Amino acid sequence: MPLKQQIGNKRIIIALDGPAASGKSTTARKVAQRLGYIYIDTGAMYRSVTLKALEQGSLEVVRRSPECVSALLENISICFQGEKIFLDGRDVSLEIRDNRVSREVSFISSLKPVRDRLLEMQQEFGRERGVVMDGRDIGTVVFPDAELKIFLVADARERAKRRYLELKAKMTEGSELPDIESLEEEIKSRDRADAEREHAPLKKHPEAVEIDTSGLTIEAQVDMVCDLAREIIAGQPGR
Repeated sequence: MPLKQQIGNKRIIIALDGPAASGKSTTARKVAQRLGYIYIDTGAMYRSVTLKALEQGSLEVVRRSPECVSALLENISICFQGEKIFLDGRDVSLEIRDNRVSREVSFISSLKPVRDRLLEMQQEFGRERGVVMDGRDIGTVVFPDAELKIFLVADARERAKRRYLELKAKMTEGSELPDIESLEEEIKSRDRADAEREHAPLKKHPEAVEIDTSGLTIEAQVDMVCDLAREIIAGQPGR
């Protein structure tokens, strides 16, 4: 019997945390599909804010005066429709994956006004439970009470290869594809920035289950998470 038929009306929150390119988004999306849950890509939300800053030419202003980011957040709209993400009513699903956004997203996501505003949005998304959310602080800050907390890790070189293939698949005419070595350095730099930032640094929740995805297929990762979800749901009264 399919898992989503087995769980009936029992609904939990599944939080997947981990560094860049550890497999969070793909795993979370597929877990949500199997469970019949809503998938929320919180990394895409931070990328959307970063894209807005880049397009408005306000990134350097924010660098000099971080408090200016509040103006960027005024009346901002971020929503999901299936696997697409819309920023202020516009589909930015591909644009937010551009490497120029990847280079700047750690800085934008380190700013407290940004994290506070997106935290409100994320908690609202999960209010009715039955969601799978991935990011870098979902289990520690956004939903520390999530019934299932997962922390995905992977070797930096392996993550760079994944990022390279992702960018290659989404290349558009005139775009430049970075080499794996430079992507690996960017990932290591981003790891340091995420772990050392003042507000909501990347860290593993004490209750989180750590899964090393370096040698795992996506399907194996999804199976592991769904098995853990099944165990938790089976032991709960209906929600």
